[in-house]
Amino acid sequence: MDIGNGFLPVCREEMEARRISQFDFVYVIGDAYVDHPSFGHAIISRLLEAHGYTVGIISQPDWRDKGSIAVYGEPRLAFLVSGGNMDSMVNHYSVSKRKREKDSFSPGGQMGKRPDYATVVYGNLIRQTYKKTPILIGGVEASLRRLAHYDYWSGKVKRSILLDSGADILMYGMGERSVVALAEALDSGLSVKDITFVDGTVYKTRKKEDIYDAIYLPGFLQVEADMESYARSFYTQYCNTDPFSGKRLAEEYPNQVYVVQNPPSKPLSEQEMDDVYGLPYQRAYHPSYEAFGGVPAISEVKFSLTSNRGCFGGCSFCALTFHQGRIVQARSHSSIVEEAKRLIKDREFKGYIHDVGGPTANFRFPACEKQLQSGACREKQCLFPKPCKALRASHGDYLELLRKLRSLPGVKKVFIRSGIRFDYVLADPDRSFLKELCEYHVSGQLKVAPEHISDRVLQKMGKPGAEIYRRFAKEYQKTNGTLGKKQYLVPYLMSSHPGSTLREAIELAEFLRELGYMPQQVQDFYPTPSTISTCMYYTGLDPRTMEKLYVAHNPHEKAMQRALIQYRDPKNYELVKEALIKAKRTDLIGFAPECLIPPRKISGKEHNKGTIGKKSPKGTSDKRASKKTIGKIQPGKTPDNIRGKRQKRGNRKKGK
Repeated sequence: MDIGNGFLPVCREEMEARRISQFDFVYVIGDAYVDHPSFGHAIISRLLEAHGYTVGIISQPDWRDKGSIAVYGEPRLAFLVSGGNMDSMVNHYSVSKRKREKDSFSPGGQMGKRPDYATVVYGNLIRQTYKKTPILIGGVEASLRRLAHYDYWSGKVKRSILLDSGADILMYGMGERSVVALAEALDSGLSVKDITFVDGTVYKTRKKEDIYDAIYLPGFLQVEADMESYARSFYTQYCNTDPFSGKRLAEEYPNQVYVVQNPPSKPLSEQEMDDVYGLPYQRAYHPSYEAFGGVPAISEVKFSLTSNRGCFGGCSFCALTFHQGRIVQARSHSSIVEEAKRLIKDREFKGYIHDVGGPTANFRFPACEKQLQSGACREKQCLFPKPCKALRASHGDYLELLRKLRSLPGVKKVFIRSGIRFDYVLADPDRSFLKELCEYHVSGQLKVAPEHISDRVLQKMGKPGAEIYRRFAKEYQKTNGTLGKKQYLVPYLMSSHPGSTLREAIELAEFLRELGYMPQQVQDFYPTPSTISTCMYYTGLDPRTMEKLYVAHNPHEKAMQRALIQYRDPKNYELVKEALIKAKRTDLIGFAPECLIPPRKISGKEHNKGTIGKKSPKGTSDKRASKKTIGKIQPGKTPDNIRGKRQKRGNRKKGK
């Protein structure tokens, strides 16, 4: 048995080869074991190891066999449980609730290696055998389900996952501080029932008198029965996600059980971030998976560098506020450069660093000076509806880092793939970042996320107005023109977000018509746990204002909204026509330049020749939707100059 491979033990044989008689912690995970800092289980296990604790990994146990979690026997301190890098239900099902065919976090991409609601299943599996051993749950699935939450897949409000899993304590957020504090408390001999004081954790109790300085949320039975109560409870939680201003929250359940959420953990300092990412990761999947073809998820991150965590973008449909928080934490340049040098030495490295970023690549420090003392504002956003006057909008530090990385011997190109906030780029008065982004860090196309074009929908999304995206598109094309580059913008778009009716979906289709662009993919809004948008989807209320809003729940209507974004696709003709008739926009059915579809269905061959909807002039034909340019905006084709050409052409036809 080779025990020098540097990975943590994954089986009894490896445990015995290391002469370990009992692990301090046994870590049960829903993913394949990948020892890379992009995987939460790698960070937590390496951090515990660095503090002197032994950790054994049980990856993807057979949940139908109690013996699968008993391979090491009982741990000295506790079982740790994580459903994986993704919520297990998002991992398993598409937004239409169809079973996915591939699990990128399993060996060979094999689906079915973990159960639905994995954290709950694993917790109960452990409890069947080990009645009194402490169970600590964490990871994305636990973090976002820590209190009563709407569950899209069952269509109902579920209890805190702490109760359903049978666990003793839940760690939410990134977990480095809380897991070490819990380990030290357990190691000191404290009973798990007495560990109620650790920030970033959730515990349960029957002793209301022991809960101090807490905001009491509406009880579970109330939020389960009343959507308005649910919305108010959710927004109270949302306003208490900050580590400096967040309050303790308590939620009552039947039989006088209280689930108590302690305030969030404090953000890591730069040195602490460096320490976490400097741990001895193998940066690969465990060798035992080689026979299955490896673990697909590693390909996206193996040659990428994590620069930061946290996000002050505040998108309504994103769970980052609930998980990583709004205060940006960053690593030092030296830490990132040293990691890059290790990448370069990898025999598979071809000279390309795939990404330097995080949730938002171009955020490298907190939004304003006060956040590290007073926290983020409770009911205000840093960028929405417009940049705050106190916002520090500068890309200087990020530019300096990128310059250091691309100057390293052996590096051919440094890409930015984790996404940028284009409104933050425009908020920076210095355009150096935009210039260098286009010159050095884009490979043909830049993906950005305007998400929609209707200001009514964007307001619900917490995204900047459509005019901001138009401004950025112009500046991007102008910058590329100056550099002599032909590079495209590829906007991510979302259909059926709460607040979007067929009218707004048609507005987006008209915008795409002017742009000469048809997305290859469209993302239907996915109601995942603990986002403002999911709360809106379930309740029909905006929890920030308690105003009612329209929500598309009907699958057929959602299909129409999605089809409108891809109206050029012949397969979508009937859905688009039905949507236009239903919305009383039959003016968009015809052969005029402004029409989306013709009165009758034509073949896909004719469609690709540009005959659908209009006789297209040179330069703006529907050949833009051919394989060459599908999903791209042509250089120089900004919305305004396309619109101007259409208007001139219309005037000529009318004899003006």
